Amino acid sequence: MENIPSANTTTEPNWPELRQERRAIVVVDVVESVRLMQANEADFIDRWRRFVNEVRTQVLPAHGGRLVKSLGDGLLLEFESVPSAVSAGLDLHHRVAGFNVGRAGDARMELRVGAHVAEVVVDELDIYGSGVNLAARIATLARAGDTVVTADLRDQLVHGLDADFEDLGECYLKHIEKPVRAYRVRSVSDSILARSQHPTLPELRPTIAVIPFRGVPGDVVAQMFGDVIADEVIAALSNAAELNVISRMSTAAFRDRELDLPRIAGHLRAGYVLSGRLVVLGSDIRILLELADTETCSVVWADSMEGDARDTFHADRELIWGIVSRVSTAIIQTEVRRAVVQPLATLKSHSLMLGAITLMHRTSRTDFERARQLLEHLVDRESRHPRPHAWLANWHALRVTQSQSPAPLEDTQRALDHARRALDRDPGCALALAIDGVLQINLVKDFGAAEKQLTAALVSNPNEPLAWLFKGVLHGFRAEGAQAEAASDRALALTPLDPMRHYYDALAASAALGARNYSKATRLAQASLHANRTHPSTYRALAIAQVMSGNLEAATTTVAQLRGLTPHYTVSDFKALSGFGGGPLRDEFADALRAAGLPA
Repeated sequence: MENIPSANTTTEPNWPELRQERRAIVVVDVVESVRLMQANEADFIDRWRRFVNEVRTQVLPAHGGRLVKSLGDGLLLEFESVPSAVSAGLDLHHRVAGFNVGRAGDARMELRVGAHVAEVVVDELDIYGSGVNLAARIATLARAGDTVVTADLRDQLVHGLDADFEDLGECYLKHIEKPVRAYRVRSVSDSILARSQHPTLPELRPTIAVIPFRGVPGDVVAQMFGDVIADEVIAALSNAAELNVISRMSTAAFRDRELDLPRIAGHLRAGYVLSGRLVVLGSDIRILLELADTETCSVVWADSMEGDARDTFHADRELIWGIVSRVSTAIIQTEVRRAVVQPLATLKSHSLMLGAITLMHRTSRTDFERARQLLEHLVDRESRHPRPHAWLANWHALRVTQSQSPAPLEDTQRALDHARRALDRDPGCALALAIDGVLQINLVKDFGAAEKQLTAALVSNPNEPLAWLFKGVLHGFRAEGAQAEAASDRALALTPLDPMRHYYDALAASAALGARNYSKATRLAQASLHANRTHPSTYRALAIAQVMSGNLEAATTTVAQLRGLTPHYTVSDFKALSGFGGGPLRDEFADALRAAGLPA
């Protein structure tokens, strides 16, 4: 006899544990499933079972989803990630096509998919709540092959990255009191992506994308610091004149996603991607950082760094500058390595440019000559771009001012020619105007023309660091001390991580001489020589500053080093060639060099 519980039995069922979670809910229906079943029941059931098995074993593991229910002609799926839910929905449409091979059009099994994101109640068997009902209702708006989503879900996706969206407007749904804003979802169009990838002129600087640093899932504090530190790193990297930094608003789209370098490179056109994972323990922050090269899909630098969480919001930001310094150095080293060893034709334009800028200030004469080869190749390749011509003009000018030229008059003319060609291509190019200005200072000795060009450069771009640097030098040669220091200080503030920082320090030392700030001139010249010991002008500035400060013994040593680089250079050459030769400080500084041992 069957045991039947009495009416007063109080035993409760062993229900699965309930929990409330925010989930992306995906409802899948087969279009006209009743007609397909009636037409060929066995075939439809076979195809549907095989399709569901593929969803269960391939689609859901790939996209991080769970099969909640499988009905005879539909599926209920859930995902923690909204982008994964949409990607899976699009994947379902693609995969179901494989189950229609060899069948007539009226026998095709096609899907309509609806998706919504909401707080739902979840257990190991099912999901419950009004959000599930809304996902089912929104699916009724979809046509065969369509995915339709709610505005709540759409707001967590990035147009052009996750999908292409068509606004369906406010839609009335059965048993839903108020209209619901809905969007039709399609795979990203190749034409949309292509249109976003054709700038007017090629970018001649390496591009880096900083992805918001990830914390431990659910750690709100770590996530906040990850966002803040990424923002600060982007801001600091933007001060490097020869790096192109993708904006925070663009890189935020890749937060909390698996790092897909080809995809990031395709959407953001970034050659380098900086990502990281962050842990906050009290006031301590630890970040595991990785810099990847999207061209080779390889890691070019990785490290862990620690800092004080409170320092993140301070002006000096030691942790931020530590990250930025190491990242910029790694990019420069990678690009220069390519520029030195790879055939010119195989190098990307930004590698040619950054390699040339760096190598023209290296100690090796071989590196200096390689810089010319890189720039001349770039001029041939990017004939419409002003920057290669501007830097080639600077190369010829350096060859003259560093006393390396076998034909100074010829190099002077070539420098002026390339500056003119740069300005022919873009009369408002701030870099070309700035370099033309310094040519007028150092080669032509026309201070009036120099001031005109440098002023025009700063009108075009108030943050062009070379224009400020050369303006500081010009004021220094004129003994306009306050203006010289203000301009050179602005240049240094704009270039904390520039690969030519030693060049900025050297010219700022000359500006400090003009301001008679000899301690500052000494400090800047020594900092420059610490990084690069091949600029004769830096030794001259240091020797003058040392004599004027009363340190004749140190100045004598400096002049001996200068003569090792340029054994035939004399005081007469200083008067004739230096920018100070056209200003009121010429004789005073010439006497200082003579006192330090430079021949007359």
